Amino acid sequence: MATDKNSKYNKRRWSVPSKRAKGYADERRSKVHQHGPKEGRELTDYEAGIRSGYLQCQTDHAGMYKYKKALTEGKSKAEAKEYSQRRGK
Repeated sequence: MATDKNSKYNKRRWSVPSKRAKGYADERRSKVHQHGPKEGRELTDYEAGIRSGYLQCQTDHAGMYKYKKALTEGKSKAEAKEYSQRRGK
């Protein structure tokens, strides 16, 4: 399968969560468990907090690390943003 390096799917986008994060976001909005043995039960404050933390972590980790690293290396904000969204190393 040939891949185009300029494809819109080839950019890392911080705001797009993983599948688990998507499920967590849906559960937080509805305030009800949607999967597993607790399905249909209301989320406790603790469980909602765990989901919030996980979602924030997903958006922060890889992209923000690479962005800040690029800024400390002396790149401009635009260059750092492009670097942080690039897939690979």
